[in-house]
Amino acid sequence: MITLSALVACGHPDYLPMHLRAARRNGLSNDEIKELLMHLAIYVGVPEVNYAFQIAKEVLADYDEEEATR
Repeated sequence: MITLSALVACGHPDYLPMHLRAARRNGLSNDEIKELLMHLAIYVGVPEVNYAFQIAKEVLADYDEEEATR
């Protein structure tokens, strides 16, 4: 959660996909990730978090699809 927060806050969205997948593998749910991003909007700004949400939506959908086929 700290890594995801730092990546969004510091403006490094290119690293989000890898860490979003790692967060899911380590037990974080999609809802917990969404709540984290919503919480960050207050502190780092809505534009940054909106972009992170776009990335997360795509990555988490792909991750869930991959997990469903295993």
